[in-house]
Amino acid sequence: MARGGALAHYAEQIELKAWLQLKGLRARLWPSSEPARVTLVAGVQRSGTNMLMDVLEWSLLTDVYHERDARAFDNYVMRDIDTIARLHAASRAPHFVIKSLCDLQRLPALQARFPGSKIVWISRHYNDVVNSMLVSFRNHAKQVQRLALDKASDGWRGEGMSDATQAVLRRHVHPDMNDALGATYMWYRRNILCFEQELDADGDTLLGSYEDLVRHSEQEFAKSSNLLARPTGLGSAGTSSLRLSAGAQRCLSTAG
Repeated sequence: MARGGALAHYAEQIELKAWLQLKGLRARLWPSSEPARVTLVAGVQRSGTNMLMDVLEWSLLTDVYHERDARAFDNYVMRDIDTIARLHAASRAPHFVIKSLCDLQRLPALQARFPGSKIVWISRHYNDVVNSMLVSFRNHAKQVQRLALDKASDGWRGEGMSDATQAVLRRHVHPDMNDALGATYMWYRRNILCFEQELDADGDTLLGSYEDLVRHSEQEFAKSSNLLARPTGLGSAGTSSLRLSAGAQRCLSTAG
């Protein structure tokens, strides 16, 4: 990283830490009078969920839990629901936002535990996801080969897999496949959970596109903020408070 880029990065990190301190102070001084509304940010890895989480973190109204947060996650997998419920109960912000990638199969259970919770499911074209996966992760071919034989062979990757999805893997997975093809099937295997769990027909779920979020950030973010505020009693004031701050706009401007 060039010196100028490094300095800008460090400046942004300092600004974010100061912002989080300000958020914490605000929550202590003016805690929400109602239980925090729960939002689950979902999607397949490398689909743009980090960008949405970062944008939401730049709101004073949110308490955001990234998958790197050891309070809520163990090696990127969400901790048990009782632990999440304790974090939620302790939250003083109007909105409790938590990432749910390795836990897509648990979304209905989370919705049941947190009535009125919202899901924002971000999708991204498989070509871009696969290219990013090949940089960040390896062993995709072997993972789907194992899943084709045994749903329980690969931890969270096989949890919630339907017989129909496993049948697709069994028809198409072969010993000579490469990691790119394996990552493609993993993209399919995880995204299909949205439809198999009928979340696409759920009025509390917003299906979003990474491409649209980058190209039309203001409009797409408005959809997310409206979903968060619509049934909660926040009204128009709450919706406008979840606007794109300068920090949020920076998150979007560096994407794509």
